[in-house]
Amino acid sequence: MIIEKIHGLIAAPFSPMDYNGEINPSIISKYSNKLKTDGIIGVFICGTTGEGLSLTIQERKVIAEEWVKYQNSKFKVIVHVGSTSIKQSKELAKHAQKIGAYATSAIGPLFLKPNNINDLVSFCEEIASESPDIPFFYYHIPSVSGIDLSMIDFIKLAKTKIHNFSGIKYTHNNFMEMQQCLKIDNGKWNILHGLDEILIAGLSFGINGAVGSTYNYLGVLYNSIVENFKMGNIETARINQQLSVKVLEKLIKFKGPIVAGKQIMKLIGLDCGPCRLPLTNLSKNDILKLNEELKLIGFYKIIE
Repeated sequence: MIIEKIHGLIAAPFSPMDYNGEINPSIISKYSNKLKTDGIIGVFICGTTGEGLSLTIQERKVIAEEWVKYQNSKFKVIVHVGSTSIKQSKELAKHAQKIGAYATSAIGPLFLKPNNINDLVSFCEEIASESPDIPFFYYHIPSVSGIDLSMIDFIKLAKTKIHNFSGIKYTHNNFMEMQQCLKIDNGKWNILHGLDEILIAGLSFGINGAVGSTYNYLGVLYNSIVENFKMGNIETARINQQLSVKVLEKLIKFKGPIVAGKQIMKLIGLDCGPCRLPLTNLSKNDILKLNEELKLIGFYKIIE
C-alpha cells in the first residue's frame, strides 16, 4: 500500500446522543459542515472522545455510516474499531472498509494486555486484515490503555506484518520516542500528534498531522497555531497555544474534556447530548458556571 502522508488537523468528534440516552446521528450533517468550515481535514470517530467503548457494535456502525456520507477527498473518516474483543474489532474493521471509510484504527486491548511487541502487533494484524484495502493506524494512548511498549519496535515489526499499516495516532508525551518514530524509514510513516495542549511541541519536532478533541470547537485557533508556526511567527503561535490551554484548564475543572466538551458544543449551537455512564454529566448550575468562566477567558471571541 502506498502511504499517504496526512497534513492537517483531524477532530475526534463526540458521539451525539439524545436525552433518552440513544445515539443521535441526525446532527452529524451539521457537525461535519462546522468542522469543514473550521478547516478540519477529517474525523477520528468512536475513539476516546467519541465514547466508543461505551457504545454497542451496532451503534458504532450507525455512527460510522453517517460520518462516511460526508467524507470527500478533503475530509477523511478514520474509524476507531478497538474494543475488548478482537472479534468485535474485526467486525467493525470489515464494516468500515465496506462503507468506504478512509481508514481504521485500534487501541491496544484494554483488559488482557499484551506485554510484548509481538503480541501487540499480532493483535493489530488480525484487525487490520479485515480491512486490507484501507490504511490502518495503531492508537497509542498509554494513559488509557495501560500499554506503554516501544513504538519504535512496533513500527519495525508492524511494517513487515501489517501490509496496510500507515502509522500511529500518538497520544503520549514521550517526545524523544515520537521524534525517533518520525525519522524511521526517512519519515515514511504518519505519526499523528494526539495532545492538543502541546500541539506546538509536536510541530517543532516535525509532525504534519494531529488528532484532537478540542479541534471540535477550537479548530480555527489550532489552524492559526499551525499557520503561524509554519510562517515563523513563533511568538504568535505560542500565544494561541496558551489560549487553548486556558480552555483546557476549564475542561479539567468541569469533569474533563468529554463531559465539558459536549456541553461546550451545546453552548456553541451543536447539541451532542449527554454522556453515557460511567461518565456523569454536569449539573445545570455547573453548566452556568462553565459558560461564565469561558466568557471570562474570552472563549467566544476565540471561536469567532
